[in-house]
Amino acid sequence: MDERNDLILNIQKQFPKLSKGQKRIAQFIIENYEKAAFMTASKLGMETSVSESTVVRFANNLGFEGYPQLQRALQDIIKTKLTTVQRVDMGKEYSTDLEIVERIMKSDMDNMRHTIEMINAAKIETVIDMILNAERIYVLGLRSSKSLADFLGFYLGLILGNVVLVGHGISDIYEQMLRISDKDLLIGLSFPRYSSRSIEVTRYAKEQGAKIVAITDSEISPIANMADEYLTAKSNMASFVDSLVAPLSLLNALIVAIGMREKSDIKEHFNKLETIWEKYKIYDGDY
Repeated sequence: MDERNDLILNIQKQFPKLSKGQKRIAQFIIENYEKAAFMTASKLGMETSVSESTVVRFANNLGFEGYPQLQRALQDIIKTKLTTVQRVDMGKEYSTDLEIVERIMKSDMDNMRHTIEMINAAKIETVIDMILNAERIYVLGLRSSKSLADFLGFYLGLILGNVVLVGHGISDIYEQMLRISDKDLLIGLSFPRYSSRSIEVTRYAKEQGAKIVAITDSEISPIANMADEYLTAKSNMASFVDSLVAPLSLLNALIVAIGMREKSDIKEHFNKLETIWEKYKIYDGDY
C-alpha cells in the first residue's frame, strides 16, 4: 500500500471517533489532499468552517505532534506526483508579490532548519571517509539537481582532482562511466521530482561494484534505497520551482569539511592555482 493510501486509510479509520468539525476537515483532506498540503492550519480551518485549534486537535488525533507534521506528511506524498502545471496552481492563493517573496523565503528557512535538525555527525564522517578513500569520484545530478552536481563537482575537483562530473553531453552518461569500478564512488544527487535516469545510472554504478553516496531529500527516496550511505536535506516545495537552498548549504558544508581534512595538501595546491589565475587574469583584479 502506498503512502497516500496509508494516510487516507488512517483518516477513514479515525473518522467515526472525530467531532463534527474534525469530520469536515477529514472529508476535505480525503477529497483535496493536494490542496490541503499547502494550507496553513488557519487557512484549512477557514476552508472547513472550524477553528485553528480544531485543526490542530485533528492532527493530534491522527497521531501527529501538531499540524506542521501532518502538513509535511501530505507534502511528502504529493511532491513527487505534482506536475509543473499543478505546482503553478499552488501559488494562486498569494495576493501580492511581497507575499510570494516572503512565503518562499520562509519556506526555505524552514527547509534549512529541518535539515540542520536531521544532520547526523556519524553519517557526515562516514561520507567524508568514503570520498577521500575513493580512487575516482563520479558526481551525478540531472534535471534540477544538475546545478547541485556542478557546484559539488567543481569544488571537489579543485580540492581532490580525481572527480568526474557525469551529465548529458557529447557522450552518453554510460560512456562517461565506462571505467567505474569497485574502487570508485558515485555521489548521486536526486531531489523531487526524481529523475528516472538518475535512478537507472545509480543502479548501473552499484552493479559495477562502486560505492554509492546519495544526497537526497528523504531516506525513502529511490536513490537512498540503493546507497551505501546517504545524507538528507529538505527540499519541500512552496511553488513550481524546486527549493535547493538547503541541499546547496549541505554541499557547501560538506566541501568545507573535506577541505579542512585535506588542509595541508590543498594549501600548496591553491597557492599554485592563485599563480595561474593571476598569470592568465582569470579574475578582475580591480574589484
